[in-house]
Amino acid sequence: MKQGDLFGRSPGPTPEASPARAPSPPTPAPAPPTRAVEAPASAPAATEAPARPVPAWRKPAPEPPTRRILTVSELTAQLKDAVEPGFSRLIVRGEVTGFRGPNVRGHLYFSIKDAGAQLDVRVWQTLAKTLRFQVRDGLSLLIEGGLNLYEVQGRYSLIAQKLEPEGVGAMALAFEQLKAKLVKEGLIGEGRTRPRRPLPMLPRRIGVVTSSSGAAWRDFLKVLHRRHPGASVLFCNARVQGDEAPLEIARGLRWLARTDVDVIVVTRGGGSAEDLWTFNEERVVRAIFNSPIPVISAVGHEVDVTLADLVADHRAPTPSGAAEMVVPEVADLQHRLRTTRRRLAQAAARRVLEARHQLQAARGALADPRRQLTSHRLRLSDLAERLRRAEERQVRTRQRALAELEARLGRLRPQNRLAERRAAFATLSARVRGGLSRRLRDERARLSRLRLSLERATPRPHLREARRRIDAAGDALPVAFRRRLERDRRRLEALSARLDALSPLKVLGRGYAIVAREGVVVRRAADVTRGDLLTVRLDRGDWLEVRVESRADGKDQG
Repeated sequence: MKQGDLFGRSPGPTPEASPARAPSPPTPAPAPPTRAVEAPASAPAATEAPARPVPAWRKPAPEPPTRRILTVSELTAQLKDAVEPGFSRLIVRGEVTGFRGPNVRGHLYFSIKDAGAQLDVRVWQTLAKTLRFQVRDGLSLLIEGGLNLYEVQGRYSLIAQKLEPEGVGAMALAFEQLKAKLVKEGLIGEGRTRPRRPLPMLPRRIGVVTSSSGAAWRDFLKVLHRRHPGASVLFCNARVQGDEAPLEIARGLRWLARTDVDVIVVTRGGGSAEDLWTFNEERVVRAIFNSPIPVISAVGHEVDVTLADLVADHRAPTPSGAAEMVVPEVADLQHRLRTTRRRLAQAAARRVLEARHQLQAARGALADPRRQLTSHRLRLSDLAERLRRAEERQVRTRQRALAELEARLGRLRPQNRLAERRAAFATLSARVRGGLSRRLRDERARLSRLRLSLERATPRPHLREARRRIDAAGDALPVAFRRRLERDRRRLEALSARLDALSPLKVLGRGYAIVAREGVVVRRAADVTRGDLLTVRLDRGDWLEVRVESRADGKDQG
Protein backbone atom coordinates (compact mmCIF):
# COMPACT_ATOMS: atom_id res chain seq x y z
CA MET A 1 0.00 0.00 0.00
CA LYS A 2 1.24 3.48 -0.88
CA GLN A 3 1.34 6.40 1.53
CA GLY A 4 1.10 10.06 0.63
CA ASP A 5 2.68 13.07 2.27
CA LEU A 6 0.86 15.79 4.18
CA PHE A 7 -0.45 17.27 0.90
CA GLY A 8 -1.80 13.99 -0.52
CA ARG A 9 0.95 13.49 -3.07
CA SER A 10 2.29 10.01 -3.66
CA PRO A 11 6.11 9.98 -3.45
CA GLY A 12 6.40 6.34 -4.43
CA PRO A 13 6.19 2.96 -2.82
CA THR A 14 6.78 2.88 0.96
CA PRO A 15 7.29 -0.09 3.26
CA GLU A 16 4.17 -1.37 4.88
CA ALA A 17 3.70 -1.07 8.60
CA SER A 18 4.51 -4.02 10.80
CA PRO A 19 1.39 -6.16 11.22
CA ALA A 20 2.42 -7.07 14.77
CA ARG A 21 2.58 -3.47 16.03
CA ALA A 22 0.26 -1.36 13.88
CA PRO A 23 -2.01 -3.48 11.63
CA SER A 24 -3.80 -1.56 8.88
CA PRO A 25 -6.57 -3.21 6.92
CA PRO A 26 -6.01 -3.15 3.15
CA THR A 27 -8.10 -0.65 1.29
CA PRO A 28 -10.18 -2.40 -1.40
CA ALA A 29 -9.69 -1.09 -4.91
CA PRO A 30 -12.77 0.76 -6.25
CA ALA A 31 -14.85 -1.25 -8.71
CA PRO A 32 -14.74 0.16 -12.26
CA PRO A 33 -17.98 2.00 -13.09
CA THR A 34 -20.25 0.48 -15.66
CA ARG A 35 -22.25 2.43 -18.20
CA ALA A 36 -25.72 1.39 -19.34
CA VAL A 37 -26.47 1.41 -23.10
CA GLU A 38 -29.98 2.16 -24.29
CA ALA A 39 -31.54 -0.22 -26.81
CA PRO A 40 -32.55 1.23 -30.23
CA ALA A 41 -36.22 2.21 -30.64
CA SER A 42 -36.79 -0.25 -33.47
CA ALA A 43 -35.77 -3.23 -31.36
CA PRO A 44 -38.54 -5.34 -30.00
CA ALA A 45 -39.44 -4.56 -26.39
CA ALA A 46 -39.15 -8.15 -25.22
CA THR A 47 -35.52 -8.46 -26.30
CA GLU A 48 -32.73 -6.51 -24.59
CA ALA A 49 -29.62 -5.43 -26.45
CA PRO A 50 -26.42 -7.05 -25.14
CA ALA A 51 -24.04 -4.81 -23.12
CA ARG A 52 -21.01 -3.59 -25.02
CA PRO A 53 -17.56 -3.42 -23.38
CA VAL A 54 -16.56 0.08 -22.26
CA PRO A 55 -13.47 1.36 -24.06
CA ALA A 56 -10.40 2.08 -22.00
CA TRP A 57 -10.31 5.72 -22.97
CA ARG A 58 -13.77 6.16 -21.54
CA LYS A 59 -12.87 4.60 -18.05
CA PRO A 60 -12.81 7.11 -15.13
CA ALA A 61 -9.46 8.24 -13.71
CA PRO A 62 -8.27 6.26 -10.60
CA GLU A 63 -8.72 7.86 -7.20
CA PRO A 64 -5.56 9.21 -5.46
CA PRO A 65 -4.05 6.87 -2.79
CA THR A 66 -5.29 7.31 0.78
CA ARG A 67 -2.81 9.18 3.09
CA ARG A 68 -1.81 7.15 6.22
CA ILE A 69 -0.82 8.98 9.44
CA LEU A 70 1.30 7.16 12.08
CA THR A 71 1.09 7.90 15.80
CA VAL A 72 4.26 8.39 17.85
CA SER A 73 3.70 5.03 19.55
CA GLU A 74 3.34 3.25 16.18
CA LEU A 75 6.48 4.86 14.79
CA THR A 76 8.48 4.10 17.97
CA ALA A 77 7.24 0.50 17.96
CA GLN A 78 8.33 0.04 14.33
CA LEU A 79 11.74 1.48 15.14
CA LYS A 80 12.04 -0.81 18.19
CA ASP A 81 11.21 -3.86 16.06
CA ALA A 82 13.72 -2.77 13.42
CA VAL A 83 16.63 -1.81 15.77
CA GLU A 84 16.64 -4.27 18.70
CA PRO A 85 16.78 -7.59 16.75
CA GLY A 86 19.71 -6.35 14.67
CA PHE A 87 21.76 -5.13 17.69
CA SER A 88 20.93 -7.71 20.35
CA ARG A 89 24.57 -8.78 20.85
CA LEU A 90 27.46 -6.32 20.39
CA ILE A 91 30.61 -5.04 22.12
CA VAL A 92 31.11 -1.30 22.45
CA ARG A 93 34.24 0.58 23.54
CA GLY A 94 33.92 3.98 25.25
CA GLU A 95 34.94 6.25 28.09
CA VAL A 96 32.67 6.51 31.16
CA THR A 97 31.03 9.90 31.76
CA GLY A 98 28.22 11.13 34.00
CA PHE A 99 28.59 8.33 36.58
CA ARG A 100 26.84 9.20 39.88
CA GLY A 101 26.94 5.88 41.71
CA PRO A 102 24.16 3.31 42.14
CA ASN A 103 20.60 4.50 42.54
CA VAL A 104 18.26 3.48 45.35
CA ARG A 105 17.57 0.10 43.70
CA GLY A 106 21.26 -0.65 43.04
CA HIS A 107 21.21 -0.03 39.25
CA LEU A 108 24.06 1.85 37.53
CA TYR A 109 23.17 4.55 35.02
CA PHE A 110 25.93 6.33 33.10
CA SER A 111 27.10 7.11 29.55
CA ILE A 112 30.07 6.16 27.41
CA LYS A 113 31.53 8.48 24.81
CA ASP A 114 34.23 8.87 22.21
CA ALA A 115 35.35 11.84 20.13
CA GLY A 116 32.11 12.01 18.12
CA ALA A 117 29.16 10.48 20.02
CA GLN A 118 27.71 9.48 23.37
CA LEU A 119 25.61 6.46 24.37
CA ASP A 120 23.55 5.77 27.53
CA VAL A 121 24.37 2.56 29.41
CA ARG A 122 22.22 0.66 31.91
CA VAL A 123 23.72 -1.91 34.32
CA TRP A 124 21.10 -3.76 36.34
CA GLN A 125 21.59 -4.49 40.00
CA THR A 126 22.16 -8.24 39.50
CA LEU A 127 25.24 -7.47 37.38
CA ALA A 128 26.36 -4.40 39.36
CA LYS A 129 26.78 -6.30 42.62
CA THR A 130 29.08 -8.87 40.94
CA LEU A 131 31.53 -6.28 39.58
CA ARG A 132 34.94 -6.65 41.15
CA PHE A 133 36.06 -3.11 40.22
CA GLN A 134 34.54 0.32 40.74
CA VAL A 135 33.15 2.27 37.78
CA ARG A 136 34.31 5.90 37.66
CA ASP A 137 34.37 8.78 35.18
CA GLY A 138 37.20 8.56 32.66
CA LEU A 139 37.50 4.75 32.82
CA SER A 140 37.67 3.11 29.39
CA LEU A 141 35.38 0.08 29.21
CA LEU A 142 34.51 -2.73 26.84
CA ILE A 143 30.77 -3.33 27.29
CA GLU A 144 28.98 -6.36 25.91
CA GLY A 145 25.21 -6.15 25.64
CA GLY A 146 22.29 -5.21 23.42
CA LEU A 147 20.47 -2.06 22.37
CA ASN A 148 17.12 -1.21 23.92
CA LEU A 149 14.72 1.53 22.83
CA TYR A 150 12.69 2.98 25.71
CA GLU A 151 9.37 3.88 24.06
CA VAL A 152 8.15 6.26 26.80
CA GLN A 153 11.05 8.70 26.30
CA GLY A 154 12.03 7.72 22.76
CA ARG A 155 15.66 7.11 23.84
CA TYR A 156 17.81 4.14 23.13
CA SER A 157 20.45 2.79 25.47
CA LEU A 158 22.88 -0.11 25.79
CA ILE A 159 21.81 -2.79 28.31
CA ALA A 160 25.11 -4.15 29.65
CA GLN A 161 25.58 -7.88 30.14
CA LYS A 162 29.32 -7.82 30.78
CA LEU A 163 31.84 -5.05 31.63
CA GLU A 164 35.60 -5.26 31.25
CA PRO A 165 38.12 -2.43 31.75
CA GLU A 166 40.12 -1.84 28.58
CA GLY A 167 43.84 -2.50 28.88
CA VAL A 168 43.63 -4.12 32.36
CA GLY A 169 41.67 -7.04 33.77
CA ALA A 170 38.72 -6.47 36.06
CA MET A 171 40.35 -8.41 38.90
CA ALA A 172 43.62 -6.50 38.63
CA LEU A 173 41.78 -3.18 38.61
CA ALA A 174 39.65 -4.21 41.60
CA PHE A 175 42.82 -5.32 43.44
CA GLU A 176 44.55 -1.98 42.88
CA GLN A 177 41.44 0.06 43.76
CA LEU A 178 40.87 -1.80 47.03
CA LYS A 179 44.59 -1.70 47.85
CA ALA A 180 44.67 2.09 47.38
CA LYS A 181 41.58 2.42 49.60
CA LEU A 182 43.15 0.30 52.37
CA VAL A 183 46.41 2.28 52.20
CA LYS A 184 44.43 5.52 52.54
CA GLU A 185 42.56 4.18 55.58
CA GLY A 186 45.78 2.96 57.23
CA LEU A 187 45.16 -0.79 57.10
CA ILE A 188 48.28 -1.59 55.06
CA GLY A 189 51.41 0.18 53.88
CA GLU A 190 53.83 2.52 55.62
CA GLY A 191 51.01 4.50 57.26
CA ARG A 192 49.53 1.44 58.97
CA THR A 193 47.60 2.64 62.03
CA ARG A 194 48.13 -0.54 64.07
CA PRO A 195 51.62 -2.11 64.25
CA ARG A 196 52.06 -5.79 63.51
CA ARG A 197 51.67 -7.86 66.66
CA PRO A 198 54.32 -10.45 67.69
CA LEU A 199 53.48 -14.14 67.88
CA PRO A 200 53.48 -15.93 71.24
CA MET A 201 56.51 -18.15 71.82
CA LEU A 202 54.44 -21.19 72.82
CA PRO A 203 50.71 -20.68 72.10
CA ARG A 204 48.31 -22.58 74.33
CA ARG A 205 45.77 -23.01 71.54
CA ILE A 206 45.91 -22.28 67.80
CA GLY A 207 42.87 -21.25 65.78
CA VAL A 208 42.71 -22.28 62.10
CA VAL A 209 40.24 -21.03 59.46
CA THR A 210 40.23 -23.12 56.27
CA SER A 211 38.33 -25.82 54.45
CA SER A 212 38.31 -29.28 55.99
CA SER A 213 38.47 -30.88 52.54
CA GLY A 214 41.54 -28.99 51.35
CA ALA A 215 45.15 -30.14 51.33
CA ALA A 216 46.20 -27.03 53.27
CA TRP A 217 44.52 -28.32 56.44
CA ARG A 218 46.24 -31.72 56.18
CA ASP A 219 49.66 -30.19 55.47
CA PHE A 220 49.31 -27.79 58.39
CA LEU A 221 48.37 -30.56 60.87
CA LYS A 222 51.13 -32.85 59.62
CA VAL A 223 53.89 -30.29 60.15
CA LEU A 224 52.36 -28.99 63.41
CA HIS A 225 52.16 -32.44 65.07
CA ARG A 226 55.65 -33.30 63.87
CA ARG A 227 57.09 -30.19 65.53
CA HIS A 228 54.82 -30.11 68.58
CA PRO A 229 52.75 -33.29 69.16
CA GLY A 230 50.85 -31.80 72.11
CA ALA A 231 49.73 -28.60 70.39
CA SER A 232 46.03 -27.76 70.80
CA VAL A 233 44.16 -26.66 67.66
CA LEU A 234 40.67 -25.13 67.41
CA PHE A 235 39.43 -25.61 63.84
CA CYS A 236 36.78 -23.52 62.06
CA ASN A 237 35.56 -25.01 58.80
CA ALA A 238 34.91 -22.40 56.08
CA ARG A 239 34.76 -22.43 52.34
CA VAL A 240 37.78 -20.77 50.74
CA GLN A 241 36.34 -20.36 47.24
CA GLY A 242 33.00 -19.20 45.90
CA ASP A 243 30.47 -16.46 46.59
CA GLU A 244 29.79 -17.52 50.20
CA ALA A 245 33.48 -17.94 51.11
CA PRO A 246 34.17 -14.31 52.25
CA LEU A 247 31.19 -14.35 54.62
CA GLU A 248 32.17 -17.72 56.16
CA ILE A 249 35.85 -16.73 56.60
CA ALA A 250 34.91 -13.42 58.25
CA ARG A 251 32.43 -15.21 60.51
CA GLY A 252 35.08 -17.79 61.45
CA LEU A 253 37.60 -15.06 62.37
CA ARG A 254 35.07 -13.33 64.62
CA TRP A 255 34.11 -16.64 66.26
CA LEU A 256 37.73 -17.61 66.99
CA ALA A 257 38.43 -14.13 68.41
CA ARG A 258 35.86 -14.84 71.14
CA THR A 259 37.58 -18.09 72.21
CA ASP A 260 40.82 -18.71 74.15
CA VAL A 261 43.13 -19.08 71.14
CA ASP A 262 46.46 -17.20 71.18
CA VAL A 263 46.96 -16.99 67.40
CA ILE A 264 44.77 -17.47 64.31
CA VAL A 265 45.94 -18.99 61.01
CA VAL A 266 43.99 -18.27 57.80
CA THR A 267 45.16 -20.64 55.08
CA ARG A 268 44.39 -22.41 51.83
CA GLY A 269 46.37 -24.19 49.13
CA GLY A 270 47.58 -22.81 45.82
CA GLY A 271 45.46 -22.00 42.79
CA SER A 272 44.80 -19.46 40.11
CA ALA A 273 44.14 -15.78 40.77
CA GLU A 274 40.41 -16.44 40.51
CA ASP A 275 40.65 -19.26 43.07
CA LEU A 276 42.53 -17.02 45.54
CA TRP A 277 40.29 -13.98 44.99
CA THR A 278 38.32 -14.68 48.17
CA PHE A 279 41.29 -13.40 50.17
CA ASN A 280 41.18 -10.09 48.26
CA GLU A 281 37.60 -9.38 49.30
CA GLU A 282 37.13 -6.31 51.52
CA ARG A 283 35.04 -8.25 54.06
CA VAL A 284 37.87 -10.74 54.68
CA VAL A 285 40.58 -8.05 54.79
CA ARG A 286 38.71 -5.95 57.37
CA ALA A 287 37.91 -9.01 59.49
CA ILE A 288 41.65 -9.85 59.66
CA PHE A 289 42.58 -6.26 60.57
CA ASN A 290 39.88 -5.99 63.26
CA SER A 291 40.84 -9.29 64.91
CA PRO A 292 42.09 -8.69 68.50
CA ILE A 293 44.32 -11.78 68.18
CA PRO A 294 47.45 -11.96 65.96
CA VAL A 295 46.66 -13.43 62.52
CA ILE A 296 48.95 -15.40 60.19
CA SER A 297 48.00 -15.46 56.50
CA ALA A 298 49.18 -18.53 54.56
CA VAL A 299 47.40 -18.35 51.21
CA GLY A 300 48.62 -20.15 48.09
CA HIS A 301 52.32 -20.37 47.35
CA GLU A 302 55.15 -17.97 48.02
CA VAL A 303 54.64 -16.11 44.72
CA ASP A 304 50.93 -15.51 45.43
CA VAL A 305 50.34 -12.20 47.23
CA THR A 306 46.83 -11.28 48.38
CA LEU A 307 45.45 -8.35 50.38
CA ALA A 308 44.97 -10.74 53.30
CA ASP A 309 48.77 -11.29 53.30
CA LEU A 310 49.37 -7.52 53.39
CA VAL A 311 46.95 -6.76 56.22
CA ALA A 312 47.77 -9.78 58.44
CA ASP A 313 50.27 -9.53 61.29
CA HIS A 314 52.49 -12.20 59.69
CA ARG A 315 52.61 -13.91 56.29
CA ALA A 316 53.64 -17.50 55.70
CA PRO A 317 54.57 -18.66 52.19
CA THR A 318 52.67 -21.97 52.52
CA PRO A 319 50.42 -23.76 55.05
CA SER A 320 53.42 -25.82 56.15
CA GLY A 321 55.38 -22.60 56.66
CA ALA A 322 52.58 -21.32 58.88
CA ALA A 323 52.86 -24.42 61.08
CA GLU A 324 56.63 -23.91 61.37
CA MET A 325 56.08 -20.25 62.25
CA VAL A 326 53.40 -20.69 64.89
CA VAL A 327 55.08 -23.28 67.20
CA PRO A 328 58.69 -24.14 68.02
CA GLU A 329 59.98 -27.69 67.73
CA VAL A 330 59.82 -29.53 71.05
CA ALA A 331 63.21 -31.16 70.55
CA ASP A 332 64.81 -27.74 69.96
CA LEU A 333 63.12 -26.39 73.08
CA GLN A 334 64.41 -29.26 75.21
CA HIS A 335 67.87 -28.83 73.72
CA ARG A 336 67.81 -25.14 74.62
CA LEU A 337 66.83 -26.02 78.20
CA ARG A 338 69.69 -28.52 78.51
CA THR A 339 72.10 -26.00 77.04
CA THR A 340 70.93 -23.34 79.50
CA ARG A 341 71.40 -25.71 82.44
CA ARG A 342 74.91 -26.61 81.30
CA ARG A 343 75.84 -22.95 80.80
CA LEU A 344 74.53 -22.15 84.27
CA ALA A 345 76.67 -24.87 85.86
CA GLN A 346 79.74 -23.66 83.94
CA ALA A 347 79.06 -20.07 85.01
CA ALA A 348 78.83 -21.17 88.65
CA ALA A 349 82.12 -23.10 88.36
CA ARG A 350 83.82 -20.06 86.80
CA ARG A 351 82.49 -17.90 89.63
CA VAL A 352 84.01 -20.29 92.23
CA LEU A 353 87.32 -20.33 90.40
CA GLU A 354 87.38 -16.54 90.18
CA ALA A 355 86.62 -16.32 93.90
CA ARG A 356 89.52 -18.68 94.63
CA HIS A 357 91.87 -16.56 92.53
CA GLN A 358 90.70 -13.44 94.32
CA LEU A 359 91.30 -15.22 97.62
CA GLN A 360 94.82 -16.13 96.64
CA ALA A 361 95.54 -12.60 95.47
CA ALA A 362 94.18 -11.19 98.70
CA ARG A 363 96.23 -13.70 100.68
CA GLY A 364 99.41 -12.53 98.91
CA ALA A 365 98.58 -8.88 99.58
CA LEU A 366 98.15 -9.42 103.30
CA ALA A 367 100.99 -8.06 105.42
CA ASP A 368 100.34 -10.46 108.28
CA PRO A 369 98.23 -13.39 107.11
CA ARG A 370 97.93 -14.77 110.60
CA ARG A 371 95.92 -11.78 111.79
CA GLN A 372 93.48 -11.84 108.91
CA LEU A 373 93.46 -15.52 108.07
CA THR A 374 90.61 -16.34 110.38
CA SER A 375 88.35 -13.55 109.09
CA HIS A 376 89.12 -14.34 105.45
CA ARG A 377 88.49 -18.01 106.03
CA LEU A 378 85.15 -17.18 107.56
CA ARG A 379 84.30 -14.82 104.72
CA LEU A 380 85.43 -17.40 102.15
CA SER A 381 83.35 -20.05 103.81
CA ASP A 382 80.39 -17.70 103.85
CA LEU A 383 80.87 -16.84 100.17
CA ALA A 384 81.25 -20.50 99.27
CA GLU A 385 78.11 -21.34 101.20
CA ARG A 386 76.23 -18.44 99.58
CA LEU A 387 77.51 -19.49 96.17
CA ARG A 388 76.46 -23.06 96.82
CA ARG A 389 73.01 -21.93 97.94
CA ALA A 390 72.72 -19.58 94.95
CA GLU A 391 73.69 -22.40 92.64
CA GLU A 392 71.17 -24.69 94.28
CA ARG A 393 68.51 -21.97 94.04
CA GLN A 394 69.28 -21.45 90.37
CA VAL A 395 69.16 -25.17 89.72
CA ARG A 396 65.87 -25.50 91.64
CA THR A 397 64.43 -22.49 89.79
CA ARG A 398 65.37 -23.98 86.46
CA GLN A 399 64.01 -27.35 87.52
CA ARG A 400 60.72 -25.77 88.62
CA ALA A 401 60.53 -23.83 85.36
CA LEU A 402 61.17 -27.04 83.43
CA ALA A 403 58.57 -28.88 85.51
CA GLU A 404 56.07 -26.06 84.96
CA LEU A 405 56.70 -26.21 81.23
CA GLU A 406 56.27 -29.97 81.23
CA ALA A 407 53.09 -29.64 83.34
CA ARG A 408 51.83 -26.91 81.03
CA LEU A 409 52.48 -29.12 78.02
CA GLY A 410 50.58 -31.89 79.77
CA ARG A 411 47.68 -29.56 80.66
CA LEU A 412 47.35 -28.47 77.09
CA ARG A 413 46.14 -31.93 76.17
CA PRO A 414 42.40 -31.75 75.44
CA GLN A 415 41.65 -34.80 77.63
CA ASN A 416 43.28 -33.22 80.72
CA ARG A 417 41.63 -29.85 80.18
CA LEU A 418 38.27 -31.55 79.61
CA ALA A 419 38.61 -33.50 82.87
CA GLU A 420 39.58 -30.33 84.76
CA ARG A 421 36.62 -28.47 83.29
CA ARG A 422 34.26 -31.30 84.26
CA ALA A 423 35.61 -31.40 87.83
CA ALA A 424 35.40 -27.61 88.14
CA PHE A 425 31.87 -27.70 86.76
CA ALA A 426 30.85 -30.39 89.24
CA THR A 427 32.35 -28.36 92.14
CA LEU A 428 30.65 -25.19 91.03
CA SER A 429 27.37 -27.04 90.54
CA ALA A 430 27.55 -28.42 94.08
CA ARG A 431 28.41 -24.99 95.49
CA VAL A 432 25.56 -23.38 93.59
CA ARG A 433 23.05 -25.98 94.78
CA GLY A 434 24.26 -25.61 98.36
CA GLY A 435 24.19 -21.82 98.17
CA LEU A 436 20.71 -21.84 96.71
CA SER A 437 19.45 -24.18 99.42
CA ARG A 438 20.96 -21.98 102.17
CA ARG A 439 19.60 -18.85 100.54
CA LEU A 440 16.15 -20.42 100.26
CA ARG A 441 16.17 -21.39 103.98
CA ASP A 442 17.33 -17.92 105.02
CA GLU A 443 14.68 -16.24 102.89
CA ARG A 444 11.95 -18.47 104.29
CA ALA A 445 13.03 -17.68 107.87
CA ARG A 446 13.21 -13.96 107.08
CA LEU A 447 9.76 -14.10 105.48
CA SER A 448 8.36 -15.75 108.62
CA ARG A 449 9.91 -13.05 110.85
CA LEU A 450 8.57 -10.29 108.63
CA ARG A 451 5.07 -11.83 108.65
CA LEU A 452 5.16 -12.01 112.46
CA SER A 453 6.41 -8.41 112.73
CA LEU A 454 3.73 -7.26 110.34
CA GLU A 455 1.02 -8.95 112.37
CA ARG A 456 2.32 -7.35 115.57
CA ALA A 457 2.81 -3.86 114.10
CA THR A 458 -0.72 -3.17 112.85
CA PRO A 459 -1.20 0.52 111.82
CA ARG A 460 -4.76 0.97 113.18
CA PRO A 461 -3.80 2.63 116.56
CA HIS A 462 -1.45 4.97 114.77
CA LEU A 463 -4.17 5.89 112.31
CA ARG A 464 -6.61 6.73 115.11
CA GLU A 465 -4.02 8.93 116.88
CA ALA A 466 -3.15 10.70 113.62
CA ARG A 467 -6.83 11.41 112.92
CA ARG A 468 -7.27 12.84 116.44
CA ARG A 469 -4.28 15.18 115.97
CA ILE A 470 -5.57 16.26 112.55
CA ASP A 471 -9.02 17.10 114.02
CA ALA A 472 -7.46 19.12 116.86
CA ALA A 473 -5.23 21.02 114.41
CA GLY A 474 -8.24 21.72 112.17
CA ASP A 475 -10.14 23.30 115.11
CA ALA A 476 -7.19 25.49 116.21
CA LEU A 477 -6.27 26.68 112.71
CA PRO A 478 -9.09 29.34 112.20
CA VAL A 479 -8.43 30.91 115.63
CA ALA A 480 -4.69 31.16 114.99
CA PHE A 481 -5.32 32.58 111.54
CA ARG A 482 -7.63 35.34 112.88
CA ARG A 483 -5.10 36.27 115.60
CA ARG A 484 -2.30 36.49 113.10
CA LEU A 485 -4.43 38.62 110.73
CA GLU A 486 -5.39 41.08 113.51
CA ARG A 487 -1.77 41.44 114.63
CA ASP A 488 -0.61 42.13 111.06
CA ARG A 489 -3.41 44.70 110.53
CA ARG A 490 -2.39 46.66 113.70
CA ARG A 491 1.25 46.61 112.64
CA LEU A 492 0.33 47.89 109.15
CA GLU A 493 -1.68 50.78 110.62
CA ALA A 494 1.23 51.82 112.86
CA LEU A 495 3.67 51.76 109.96
CA SER A 496 1.25 53.76 107.81
CA ALA A 497 0.96 56.45 110.50
CA ARG A 498 4.74 56.73 110.80
CA LEU A 499 5.13 56.95 107.03
CA ASP A 500 2.44 59.63 106.79
CA ALA A 501 4.18 61.72 109.50
CA LEU A 502 7.49 61.58 107.64
CA SER A 503 6.00 62.34 104.19
CA PRO A 504 7.17 65.67 102.61
CA LEU A 505 3.64 66.17 101.26
CA LYS A 506 2.46 66.86 104.85
CA VAL A 507 5.00 69.67 105.06
CA LEU A 508 3.63 71.17 101.83
CA GLY A 509 0.16 71.04 103.32
CA ARG A 510 1.29 73.35 106.14
CA GLY A 511 2.12 76.13 103.65
CA TYR A 512 5.63 75.28 102.58
CA ALA A 513 6.83 74.94 98.95
CA ILE A 514 9.75 73.33 97.06
CA VAL A 515 11.74 75.66 94.77
CA ALA A 516 13.88 74.08 92.01
CA ARG A 517 16.00 75.44 89.18
CA GLU A 518 16.48 73.14 86.19
CA GLY A 519 15.48 70.18 88.35
CA VAL A 520 17.87 71.07 91.24
CA VAL A 521 16.37 72.12 94.61
CA VAL A 522 17.30 75.71 95.60
CA ARG A 523 18.27 75.92 99.25
CA ARG A 524 19.82 79.42 99.46
CA ALA A 525 19.20 82.77 97.76
CA ALA A 526 22.81 82.82 96.66
CA ASP A 527 22.14 79.83 94.41
CA VAL A 528 19.98 81.91 91.98
CA THR A 529 20.55 84.98 89.86
CA ARG A 530 18.29 87.49 88.24
CA GLY A 531 16.53 86.12 85.23
CA ASP A 532 16.58 82.49 86.37
CA LEU A 533 13.38 80.50 85.83
CA LEU A 534 12.36 78.74 89.02
CA THR A 535 9.81 75.94 89.46
CA VAL A 536 7.73 76.02 92.66
CA ARG A 537 6.00 72.84 93.89
CA LEU A 538 2.88 73.51 96.05
CA ASP A 539 0.47 71.31 97.87
CA ARG A 540 -1.75 68.81 95.96
CA GLY A 541 0.73 68.57 93.07
CA ASP A 542 0.39 72.24 91.84
CA TRP A 543 3.37 73.79 90.04
CA LEU A 544 4.32 77.44 89.40
CA GLU A 545 7.06 78.89 87.24
CA VAL A 546 8.60 82.17 88.56
CA ARG A 547 11.36 84.28 87.02
CA VAL A 548 13.73 86.03 89.45
CA GLU A 549 13.69 89.85 89.20
CA SER A 550 15.74 90.67 92.27
CA ARG A 551 17.24 89.02 95.38
CA ALA A 552 16.41 89.98 98.93
CA ASP A 553 20.08 90.44 99.85
CA GLY A 554 20.47 93.15 97.17
CA LYS A 555 23.34 91.39 95.44
CA ASP A 556 21.79 91.07 92.01
CA GLN A 557 24.26 90.38 89.27
CA GLY A 558 24.14 92.03 85.91
